[in-house]
Amino acid sequence: MDPFSIALLSIFGMLALMALGIPVAAAMISASAVGLWASVGPGFTLTTLTTLPFATASSYNFAAVPTFVAMGIIAGSTGIVSDIYRSADMWLARMRGGLYFATTCASAGFSAINGSTIVGAALFTRIALPEMIKLGYDKAASAGSIAAAGTFAAMIPPSITMVLYGVLTNESIGQILIAGVLPGLLTAVIYIIGIMIFVRVFPHWAPPSDRRFPLGERIRSLKTVWPILVIAFIVVGGIYSGLVSPSAAGAVGAMAALLVTIVMRRMNVRTFGQAMADSASTTAVMFFIVIGGLAFSRLLLITGFVDDVLTGIEAMELSAFVLLLVMISIYLVLGMLMDPVSMMVMTVPIVHPIVTGLGYDPIWFAIIMVKLIELSCITPPVGLNLFVVAGTTRGLVSIKDVFRGVLPFIFLEIVVLTILIAFPQIVLILPTLMLR
Repeated sequence: MDPFSIALLSIFGMLALMALGIPVAAAMISASAVGLWASVGPGFTLTTLTTLPFATASSYNFAAVPTFVAMGIIAGSTGIVSDIYRSADMWLARMRGGLYFATTCASAGFSAINGSTIVGAALFTRIALPEMIKLGYDKAASAGSIAAAGTFAAMIPPSITMVLYGVLTNESIGQILIAGVLPGLLTAVIYIIGIMIFVRVFPHWAPPSDRRFPLGERIRSLKTVWPILVIAFIVVGGIYSGLVSPSAAGAVGAMAALLVTIVMRRMNVRTFGQAMADSASTTAVMFFIVIGGLAFSRLLLITGFVDDVLTGIEAMELSAFVLLLVMISIYLVLGMLMDPVSMMVMTVPIVHPIVTGLGYDPIWFAIIMVKLIELSCITPPVGLNLFVVAGTTRGLVSIKDVFRGVLPFIFLEIVVLTILIAFPQIVLILPTLMLR
């Protein structure tokens, strides 16, 4: 059997295993093992399966993953998120739908020190959703807004998604992280504008607000925001200035988060131990998936599958833009069926060389990919954030409610995606300045 056919059968075999309920990482490793065995023999296959896990787990490039995870979990477990939300709520309480705006702004702020969409969605579900329902907000729209705002963590640095993308493609992690700043802020602004429209078009989303807070109390609430600003400045500022490498930035940020929480007297031995345990378990799951993806990408490299696909695409003589739209459409469908990390690890080794071969800027496409990952987190029926929100409510909101409430925010994400495709300089301006 020729190498291309082996790679193609391996892809179908992997999809079949996932359809049978086999975990994605196990499906990728199994398909890779069989494909490598058929194409290059048992010796190389056994060598790959015995050396790749250690090489991946011990790689300095991956050091940012557990440290970024730890930074977000440390900050989230010590009440910093509640402080941000309370301050945003005080300043925005007068507006109709003020809690939607507070959730959006607080989620964007927390995303500057949290690289995980799951952590953000779970925390704000516990903090914001009960208050929203108590004040008469539509529970479906409330849950949908929280699930959607949680995706900011994928775009606003520090982002674990961006780190993984950089490692998988050998692109500059620092440039990818910095490239996400303006698109992340743009997403938050589009959400705010969209919510302003939604609460007027759908009055049942939120009742008129009669809540007021004295100016002095609102100003005092800003004192609780300083931890976020300090940690974000250390991490993002360090990467942008070049003083801190992207791999080291996670460790620096995690230490900054730990020191800040100690200064605020919110960290004790029990909280620290639980945060480390949560960080370790989350990191282990992610590494298992990454190892499977790297094994599968090695199979595709050895069989020449990507080169053959690229040659076939060139023979079709389609424009680069049409091919880009086709890829985006495929990812929108995949996002309905797969979790974001698995989707990225499985497809990036195939898609990245094709896109760069078409002449697109790899940093720009990295941000487009991250935006598609955001969409996959909130796209039914497998949107990860949707199940996190529904599970965290403990029966207060059904998964059907979350599915219904998130639909308007999926539309807003598509609007942002369209803007980023139409105006690539929004993505590229900061990385370009960073190189000077």
